[in-house]
Amino acid sequence: MNGIHIRRATFEDLPAIVALLADDPLGAQREDASLPLAQSYIAAFRAIEADPNQLLAVVIEQDCVIGTLQLTFIPGIARKGAWRGQIEAVRVASDRRDRGLGRQIFAWAIAECEKRGCRLVQLTTDRSRTDAHRFYDQLGFEPSHIGYKRAL
Repeated sequence: MNGIHIRRATFEDLPAIVALLADDPLGAQREDASLPLAQSYIAAFRAIEADPNQLLAVVIEQDCVIGTLQLTFIPGIARKGAWRGQIEAVRVASDRRDRGLGRQIFAWAIAECEKRGCRLVQLTTDRSRTDAHRFYDQLGFEPSHIGYKRAL
């Protein structure tokens, strides 16, 4: 993959992951990459690490974290008991964008979902991310549902 590889994230990757999440107009409003990291990030990482249906991944280039994503494998009764792969929190370092890395990340994520027997891959995206919407359309995703969220 052009000098990059994707692997399961380790605890040591956590500061870089949070920094990637914060390096974005929306993330800048809701993330805090200052060190030491907030305990909530550490607790979340430990929960993800302990759950066999979660895969937090990092994209590595020359020993540097340049991207991240989270996959959730969701069992369901609908669609004849189909498993779904949920792709979330995809980020690429700002200095590495527009080089085709996103396509490589999604190809890897979809292949991981196929390995797990998923029959559907889905994602959500903020309504304001119009560039991302075009990208997902190009990858063959369809805006088939309307999503709702409620902050608690």
